Amino acid sequence: MKFEFCPKCGMKLTPQTIGDEGLVPFCTNCERPWFSFSYPCVICLVINENNEIALIKQSYGEDRYVCVAGYIKQGENAEECAIREVKEEIGLDVESVRFIASYSYEKRDNLMLGFVCFAKSCDFTLSCEVDKATWFTANEAEYKLKNASIALQLLMDYLRIR
Repeated sequence: MKFEFCPKCGMKLTPQTIGDEGLVPFCTNCERPWFSFSYPCVICLVINENNEIALIKQSYGEDRYVCVAGYIKQGENAEECAIREVKEEIGLDVESVRFIASYSYEKRDNLMLGFVCFAKSCDFTLSCEVDKATWFTANEAEYKLKNASIALQLLMDYLRIR
């Protein structure tokens, strides 16, 4: 997000040099800079005891498979968010979480924190956001994610370091 007006007082921001950061939007009224930022969210590669990967198709957007993902709520850490999103979207209880990498998703101005979430294989309980959830082998998941850039990167990063 790039600020043009001060979120606190509403005054038009003016560029000011701030240390090594260069020109940063600055509020002369509040005497503070407003740095641009990306919205933090998680993206979760859900894996069961058979090394199968749960992918979902959402009820909105493109008709393709993706990983479970969601925005981090205020007061929540990234690991808590990953556990919550898996439970909300596909109804699985996460047994352990492992951070893999962070990814910049410029299309939506997101900083995506990539996790592997380990859960037992069981029936899915889908949220209203999810049309379908299916377990796939790693090879099948790689093929299904060919049009999901960040999800595919997360899968490939996990396979490389596991």
